[in-house]
Amino acid sequence: MNPIFEFETELWPWTAENGISWFFLSVPEDESDQIEEMTPDLGGFGSVKVQVTVGETTWNTSLFPSTEKECYILPIKKPVRKAEGIEEGDIVRVELEILIS
Repeated sequence: MNPIFEFETELWPWTAENGISWFFLSVPEDESDQIEEMTPDLGGFGSVKVQVTVGETTWNTSLFPSTEKECYILPIKKPVRKAEGIEEGDIVRVELEILIS
């Protein structure tokens, strides 16, 4: 069985130089530390494959390490934000399953 984490965290934007914004959730520090310990030798810029559930929406994606935030960050695409009615600054409940093969 793959490890599952549940937490609440705030949706925040990151805007590129070209003005395009992406939205992310920060994985809390304790959970990020646990994930890093269980996935030490992953490639792909340190990304970790996960299955995520927010509200009624479930999808597969990857977590990415952020040196700026000192945690893993989770991208949240527009279709998920729209389906779940979440916007910048909202606190989001997340179920995160680490996909270890």
